[in-house]
Amino acid sequence: MNRKNMPLILMLVAGAVTSIFTFIRQFTILQKLIALLVVLIIFYALGSTLRWVLDTFDKQNEKAVLDEGEVIEKDGNPEEEGEEENEE
Repeated sequence: MNRKNMPLILMLVAGAVTSIFTFIRQFTILQKLIALLVVLIIFYALGSTLRWVLDTFDKQNEKAVLDEGEVIEKDGNPEEEGEEENEE
């Protein structure tokens, strides 16, 4: 799955919400810019962390699927052993 733009989209949505909030609350221009900068940095970091976690889960799932495809042979077959005991 393509998650390349996830941090950017999350950051921009948070920035838009922050801009609207600061406009409604009538913050000064300096307060608006500081709030916007802090929110953009925080949400970019959160988005990058979320993308990394989801990519890690995908890699683990792919590895598990590949491991399930491998056949591990044992020395004896339990069904054959049970038949041999019944014959005696």
